[in-house]
Amino acid sequence: MWTLSNMRSWLLQQLDAERGRWMLWLPVALGLGIAVYFELPSEPALWVGPALAAAAIVLAVLAPSGSLARAIAIGAVAGSTGLGLIAWRTASLAAPTLSRPLFSINVEGRVADIQRLPDGVRVVLEAVRLKGNGVPPPEMMPLKVRVSLIRGAPPLTVGDRLLVLANLSPPAGPAMPGAFDFQRVAWYQQLGAVGYALAPAAVVEKGKPDGFVRTLDALRADVTQRILKALPNPEGGVVAALLAGEQTAVDKDVAQAMRDSGLAHILSISGLHIVFVVGLVMGIVRYGIALIPPLALRIDAKKVAAVLALMAALFYTALAGAPVPAQRACAMAGFALLAILLDRTALSLRLVAWSAVIVLLVAPESLTGASFQMSFAAVVALIAAWESAAGWRRRLHERADLSERRWLWRLGAAFGASLLTTLIASVATGAFAAYHFNRVSLLGVVANLLGVPLTGFWIMPWGLAAMLLMPFGLEQVALVPMGWGVEALNAIARYVAAWPEAATLVPSLPGASLWLLTAGGLWLCLWRRRWRYVGLPVVAIGLMLGPPPAPDLLMSEDGRVLGLRDERGVVHVASARTDRFVSEAWARRHGQEGAAKRWTVSADGQAAGLGCGTGLCRWRKGPWRVALVSDERRLTEACSSADIVLATVDAQQRCRGPRLVIDRRDAWKDGAHALWLDELGVRRETANARRGDRPWVPNSPSRQTTPVKAPGA
Repeated sequence: MWTLSNMRSWLLQQLDAERGRWMLWLPVALGLGIAVYFELPSEPALWVGPALAAAAIVLAVLAPSGSLARAIAIGAVAGSTGLGLIAWRTASLAAPTLSRPLFSINVEGRVADIQRLPDGVRVVLEAVRLKGNGVPPPEMMPLKVRVSLIRGAPPLTVGDRLLVLANLSPPAGPAMPGAFDFQRVAWYQQLGAVGYALAPAAVVEKGKPDGFVRTLDALRADVTQRILKALPNPEGGVVAALLAGEQTAVDKDVAQAMRDSGLAHILSISGLHIVFVVGLVMGIVRYGIALIPPLALRIDAKKVAAVLALMAALFYTALAGAPVPAQRACAMAGFALLAILLDRTALSLRLVAWSAVIVLLVAPESLTGASFQMSFAAVVALIAAWESAAGWRRRLHERADLSERRWLWRLGAAFGASLLTTLIASVATGAFAAYHFNRVSLLGVVANLLGVPLTGFWIMPWGLAAMLLMPFGLEQVALVPMGWGVEALNAIARYVAAWPEAATLVPSLPGASLWLLTAGGLWLCLWRRRWRYVGLPVVAIGLMLGPPPAPDLLMSEDGRVLGLRDERGVVHVASARTDRFVSEAWARRHGQEGAAKRWTVSADGQAAGLGCGTGLCRWRKGPWRVALVSDERRLTEACSSADIVLATVDAQQRCRGPRLVIDRRDAWKDGAHALWLDELGVRRETANARRGDRPWVPNSPSRQTTPVKAPGA
């Protein structure tokens, strides 16, 4: 019979047997501290993290050497360090942000980054000066501004000083509570405003990039420009993504096909690309040295190749702008190549753990991004699976060696390994893709079986050749055949994406699902004994939680777009103005394809007084009569007959009859709104209240509202 004492003894026995795996939980503890920071309702004091870390260090010193107590204390040190590190980084990146939109102003700044889009160019300007009506004082001037230029922009290089007439606005908040938070992303990039040009830009002064980072930015922009010049078709955008990390240059239809077919990971420079580069460089160097016998007898070709491959991986990662997947892959490649130099095992979960520690120490905010989560989830799952299958793989190789048709066994094993690898990576990343993008690819295995070998054996070798030929101006010799391979890759993506149910949209999962999926997945992958399978029901619970109840009414964060969810659960726009980004975000988070459409009703609905007229939409749910007003002239009419009024105009002081009035000033103050209606009352949630009192949240702390009772309640 199990008692508390027996269970404690059993757990201690299991932990002691897994002593060699304790170190793998170090980055988990570090990441937990960072995650806790982002879950806090308000900004912690900067001394909290260091104080907790100091206390944990004392406990670690007092605990017996090699004991579980010391391991837990070391984990507490890592968690406290993560909390303190991200709090310090948040404070250190504080920069002014526009408080309101500015129209028709002159923006002058130094080009810090150039992003090639399918339909234009987008630049990030630093050392910004704004001239026009309503511009902030110098001490409140944004450090960086991102502007989309119109067609006909002059040739640009990083370091040029640019002058452009533009409309600017603060970075947008979430489209609805819980949606993607661009304001938080912009905070860590010190991006104080975004906007679009009203006239062609002018280069005020040609400049040269100074410093290593800006020199690489300039090189990346030059490489992208050369690629797009040699391959002006959609293939050029994919090649730019593969070689320079410029995903913004990918055609929108191609990018959508890649997502639906499960090939989108090929566009993001990650382990696949780093492995290709390292493998190609090592192969070329080793076989090149082998062709020169006197040289091959005097040096260790494998170690020389490892050094040169490491240099190539570092350069490739830096050229691509060092996105999180590339950082992880480069760190892993660096450890693996270092292991070759030291004659140690090159691939293990320890290598992944130290790579995660490096990425989190350099950019702790990356923990919350889809790139970090999906990248590490795939790698951890793959290595854990191959570790578990080590005995099976050994027996398979032994059987193949004894077979007369050895080549057939090896071919089958390679095919099976590719299929299993794709399946494991797809399962490991599927839940994270559903959480962040509301989309799950169901046929990714098929597309990857065709697309990954094509990328590895044709596209990337030509890409490496193009990079080597680029200093001599001969890159087109290699880019053209590379474009043929990319054209075939795009065809595979379109073909698979066109299949029925190739990809499906799913409603947004709750935050608890992400926590359970992560905890269960880590428990399953990081331990080796049978108790690891306890992680499976935890993952299952995370998946079964399902989406939270969808709101009935929505208002965008600028107060200009209103929406409602009809009795079928379909989200519609119910205002005179619409916004593509907002309507697509609303639809996607509810599992709908495309964007939310304008609300229309049947003849019976019109006869009942529902539907939209000029500037006024009427809707009813249960006892609630709702008016959505986007024309000031219809405000009095709406207020006289509705229980709830949502208005894109100022209404608070003029609308006294309804039980609840929310107007554009509420949206400006509290961010996007969501309302749930039932027989008992109204539940109201705002984006700013959900995010809490954080530096990137305007007007925080957000105000509290009193619950509203239903009519007759």
